[in-house]
Parts: sequence; structure tokens; C-alpha cells
Amino acid sequence: MTNAWMDLAAGSGGFPVWLIVAAVVVVGVLLGAFAFGSRQKRREPPPPTADEQPRLPDEGAVHETRERREPNEMPLSDARTLPHELGHQGSRTASDQQRPRWDEGSSGSFGSGGPGGR
Repeated sequence: MTNAWMDLAAGSGGFPVWLIVAAVVVVGVLLGAFAFGSRQKRREPPPPTADEQPRLPDEGAVHETRERREPNEMPLSDARTLPHELGHQGSRTASDQQRPRWDEGSSGSFGSGGPGGR
């Protein structure tokens, strides 16, 4: 085993100048990035004041409406219907508004739907 790599690492005995140059370059890049970020931050508009904040409507908060929807039926025709001929296929309120529940003993969304542990 040779110690040639130690001789290369030790160099000529003095502190390597390239290490100092690399450190100065890294510090310069960091200072430049900080100056660039500060300049960009100054260009941004200030945060909104209390008067500019959004307000609730006069009628109060808007609440979520939950309902079950079902798709409109596909129009029947003798000719082939192409997608661009369908247009917007909307939906309507379902006649049954009860949430669908899993049958007792069925697997739900897991497994193969077999009899399971019964």
C-alpha cells in the first residue's frame, strides 16, 4: 500500500490556496443570492391592509349543500352517436336521497366480494 495520496493531499506544506479561493467564491455566491432575493422581495406589493381583506356577504356565510346526483340518460338513436354530438351531459337530482350503504356480509371496497369470514 502506498502513501502517494497522502503526499498529494499534503501538498507543498502550506495551506492550499485553492481552498481559500473556493471559500471566497461560495461566500460571494451566497451574498449575491441574498441580494437578489432582497431585491425581488422589495418589488412585491405590500400585504393587504385590514380594509382590503375579504368580507362575509351581507346574508352571511355560504353553506355547503349535499345531494345525490344521477346522470342524465344517454340519448337513443338508430345512428351512431359521436362524442362531439353529445354536447354537455349534465346530471340531475336523484330521486332517492338516502346514502348508499354496504350490504351486511359484503366485502365493500376490499377483497374479491366473496363470502369472506362468514
